[in-house]
Amino acid sequence: MCAAEAPPRVAMLGGTFDPVHVGHLRSAIELREALALDRVHMVPARVPPHRATPGVDAEQRATMLALGIADTPGLYVDDREIRREGPSYSTATLASLREELGTQARLVMALGYDAYLHLAEWHEPARLFELAHVVVVDRPDHQQPLPAALETLIEGREVASVDTLMQSPAGGLLHLSLPTRMAISATAIRARLQRGESVRYLLPDAVERYLLARRLYR
Repeated sequence: MCAAEAPPRVAMLGGTFDPVHVGHLRSAIELREALALDRVHMVPARVPPHRATPGVDAEQRATMLALGIADTPGLYVDDREIRREGPSYSTATLASLREELGTQARLVMALGYDAYLHLAEWHEPARLFELAHVVVVDRPDHQQPLPAALETLIEGREVASVDTLMQSPAGGLLHLSLPTRMAISATAIRARLQRGESVRYLLPDAVERYLLARRLYR
């Protein structure tokens, strides 16, 4: 297969983005570079199944995400979970993407290490690997023994390189360390806003203007 006919490489990066901050966006850019992705779909959850429902509605969170991404190449706001009723299960989102992209596309679900530890508790966890690869963005200072159910789920799936991962459309597991580590959390940003403190340089300027004008998180 020549380069012009190579299957697309696409990642799904889900979350509440409550609100989106520069750490989210920097990670998305570096994920795209590390995996040589054609695009990263940033998918705001309407009803996150594994955490409390966000205080800001999904449409506003998606608007802030769009403002944050702006014209960044390769990053896209994907609102399919907002348009879908019920819990925002990753299996449903990946199945929808797989149907659009075709059987040979290299589809990746990226998630952080904390979420990875609970992967075996997700809805239809084995099906995640039928639909996509799983890429774990590691935190070097945060490693711990894996739960037994997770060990069973990932048995025989881990690969050591991007090249090996991308030899097949789905089914692999790769641990990835990104070059820029930002100790920024949406929880801390919300707390600062509630206290009336500055969030300058933690958020894209357009996102900061949007949420301050609407007094979100106050």
